[in-house]
Amino acid sequence: MLNKVPEVTIWFWVIKILCTTVGESFADWINMKLGVGLVNTAWIFTAVFVVVLAVQLRLKRYVPFPYWLTVVVVSVTGTLYTDILTDQLNVPLWISSAVFSVLLAAVFGVWWARERTLSIHSVTTLPRESFYWLAVLVTFALGTATGDWTLELTGWSPGASVLLPLGLIAAITALWKFGANPVLSFWLAYILTRPLGANIGDWLASPKVAQLWAHSQPHVGPAPEEDNTSAVQMAPGQAVKKFPPAEVAALKTLASTSLKDARSGNETGAHAAAQKLRDLWDADQASLQPLDQTGWTSIDAQMDKMLKTFGIDHSNPPMSPAQQEKELNALLTDMG
Repeated sequence: MLNKVPEVTIWFWVIKILCTTVGESFADWINMKLGVGLVNTAWIFTAVFVVVLAVQLRLKRYVPFPYWLTVVVVSVTGTLYTDILTDQLNVPLWISSAVFSVLLAAVFGVWWARERTLSIHSVTTLPRESFYWLAVLVTFALGTATGDWTLELTGWSPGASVLLPLGLIAAITALWKFGANPVLSFWLAYILTRPLGANIGDWLASPKVAQLWAHSQPHVGPAPEEDNTSAVQMAPGQAVKKFPPAEVAALKTLASTSLKDARSGNETGAHAAAQKLRDLWDADQASLQPLDQTGWTSIDAQMDKMLKTFGIDHSNPPMSPAQQEKELNALLTDMG
């Protein structure tokens, strides 16, 4: 029986990152566009994972298509498990990160106790391959939890969120070149490719990219007869609880920039930042609104009130800086 894992080259990592990004995007499409829901999506991908893994385990050697298909499916499945803990069960990300870290250590401990090796260059038996895929599943769940937790703590912009895991992977590569344990280096880099792939997707949805799509689209706030601003009152941060942290951080960055410029008397800068905020919010509507209709409606109503103070998408002239600051502060409070 030949080794069931491909040779680890630069192309291995490139394909791994692409599989992560494509797989998660496909899961989001099923979850949001088809209205299946997070839990049902997890059940669907768990069933698909069982099927593709069974096919992969029956093979006697490395075959590219079934192997990478399994990587795509397992990446989505592990991510969904973390999302359920966070979004459905309200488990804090630091707890999820700790639990998955312990679980991964347990998997490696049992794997070592039984096989006396953790090398991916000797995945030549059914038990070793089973341990390998179990470890891969947990690494994706752990990568999701730690990646989201980092963004939650730092509030970094999409660009910085890409550079962090990329820099850590580069550091691990350098340490490996200077003699660090190759098995440990591999699995650390494997964990980090999950947030890297996801953050690349977030960066593609950042303001500069989003404006290419949304720049010419007017913001449409609630119609007067349907304006339910007063009916949708949520605690600070509650409205965006189910939204991706990176997207919320990008919105908050633009709102903070507009507020800073309004306070300093830079009317042009405040207006420009508010318009960029409008463009990004409109570009994100298709992905955010299905996640939480109530939360999206609440933020959208406050967003419209803020835009009105700048005369953006409204016929009135810009209001006073004090009024602009008030509505921007209210928006930032709503976003936590």
